Amino acid sequence: MSKKIKRISEPSKIEFIEKRSEFIGFSTYVENEEKALEIIKQKKKEYQDATHNVYAYVIGENIARYSDDGEPQGTAGMPVLNAIRMSGISDVLVVVTRYFGGILLGAGGLVRAYSQAASMSLNQAKTVVYEDYVVYELICGYSDYGKINIELGAIDAIIDSCDFSDEVKFVFAVKEDVAKNFYDRIVDLFYGRVIPKEIDRRIDYK
Repeated sequence: MSKKIKRISEPSKIEFIEKRSEFIGFSTYVENEEKALEIIKQKKKEYQDATHNVYAYVIGENIARYSDDGEPQGTAGMPVLNAIRMSGISDVLVVVTRYFGGILLGAGGLVRAYSQAASMSLNQAKTVVYEDYVVYELICGYSDYGKINIELGAIDAIIDSCDFSDEVKFVFAVKEDVAKNFYDRIVDLFYGRVIPKEIDRRIDYK
C-alpha cells in the first residue's frame, strides 16, 4: 500500500487572548532539523519582547523535539507536540508565542492555551498529502494520443512532459496504488503495441 505523508503547503498564523495573555500560534513545513532551528531563531528574534516562545517539531518518523521556554515543565512544549501528533501532519514546526497579561493561568490553563494555539494554527494551515508514485515513459503513435490522454486523466496522473516528434512520448507519474492496474489496462487496451516503461519512483502529490 502506498505510504501517505501529510505536510503543510502554506504556513499559518493565529492569535487569541486568554485572561489577558496574548497567544500567537505559527505552523510551517520544515524539511530538516536545521531548518526548524533556523525558523525558531527567527521567531525568537521577531518576538524578542515576548514572555515565552514555546515550540515543538516533528520530522520524519524519528525526530520529535519540544521546549517549554521557561513555562512550568510539561505545560507548554509537550501540549504543542501532542497537538502535532493528533493532527497527523509530518515534517512540521509549531511555535507558540505568549505575551503575559498579568493573570496566572495555572498548569491546567497553560496546557489548554498552548494546546489550543497549536491546534488552531495546524487546523488553519493548508496541507497536501504526499504519496508514492511510479514514473512511466510511454511512446505511442498520434492515432493513440487521444485515448492515452483519456486514460491518464481517469487515474489523475501527473504529466511531466509530452514531446511530439515522429511519435508522441509521455513522461508521467501514477500513484503506486493504481500503477499495476494501469499498466495492465494499457497493455490490454492497445494489444501490447503500447507498453508503459517504469523509469523512476518518487514521493509527490496532486
